[in-house]
Amino acid sequence: MCLVFGGILKVLVDNGASQVTQCLKTGFLKWKPDYDSAASEYGKAAVAFKNAKQFEQAKDACLKEAVAHENNRALFHAAKAYEQAGMMLKEMQKLPEAVHLIEKASMMYLENGTPDTAAMALERAGKLIENVDPEKAVQLYQQTANVFENEERLRQAVELLGKASRLLVRGRRFDEAALSIQKEKNIYKEIENYPTCYKKTIAQVLVHLHRNDYVAAERCVRESYSIPGFNGSEDCAALEQLLEGYDQQDQDQVAEVCNSPLFKYMDNDYAKLGLSLVVPGGGVKKKAAAPPQAKPEGTAAPAAEDEEDEYAGGLC
Repeated sequence: MCLVFGGILKVLVDNGASQVTQCLKTGFLKWKPDYDSAASEYGKAAVAFKNAKQFEQAKDACLKEAVAHENNRALFHAAKAYEQAGMMLKEMQKLPEAVHLIEKASMMYLENGTPDTAAMALERAGKLIENVDPEKAVQLYQQTANVFENEERLRQAVELLGKASRLLVRGRRFDEAALSIQKEKNIYKEIENYPTCYKKTIAQVLVHLHRNDYVAAERCVRESYSIPGFNGSEDCAALEQLLEGYDQQDQDQVAEVCNSPLFKYMDNDYAKLGLSLVVPGGGVKKKAAAPPQAKPEGTAAPAAEDEEDEYAGGLC
């Protein structure tokens, strides 16, 4: 059966190649190649190769289809063909090359004036590469967020920023994570999703404390007092208790806060930050300043240093 299918495929491809040759041929009465028909034939060949699981040939056919569409100035269809070529590379486990072609497709979607399709392509590329190259995935998610933000689709933008922030935390790139979370928080504030702002403040504080930057963590909480409802919320109370324990080097107090349901049921990456948080000084509490002891009654006060020594002039 495989031999029969292979023979049919060969006939289809040979016929397609012949059709493409005819489409691209020019002559006295045909001055311009028929790129549209050529692209259609390449597309049919790509489908046939894909169904036969001959992904390398399918990828090549998609690329030729894309070039034909570009020559015909059909940017949207060219982008679709490049994206399909990327998916063939994905099937071959050539993920960096796949992402490169999908990125190229997204740029063409933008040029064509279809930003939504561009954003979806970039997000798809991010998911493909996330486990192989998290740094590249962060870049792709941030690009996607920018596209959505430019289109004033803030909910979609902040969702992608959240993915980028979690990847940055997972990679312990805390400086970048702090900036990314702040951007998330600003958008949630803009769309008036205040409870999520509180959660982002917790995430920020945990990131800053892992950066050993107590001042930045405290400033985050202080600035969040301006968010409606934050002051007096359980999030605020927990953060104040956390900062107090951290400042006093009280590991037990910090662990108690970080093991509370409020922290444990956050996104997994932030919950792990809480559970692994260690106070400076190895958990040895700061000693409280000892109160001045009262002197027993009748104890003579020490003589003043500037009191004149009775032997200052010598014995004689």
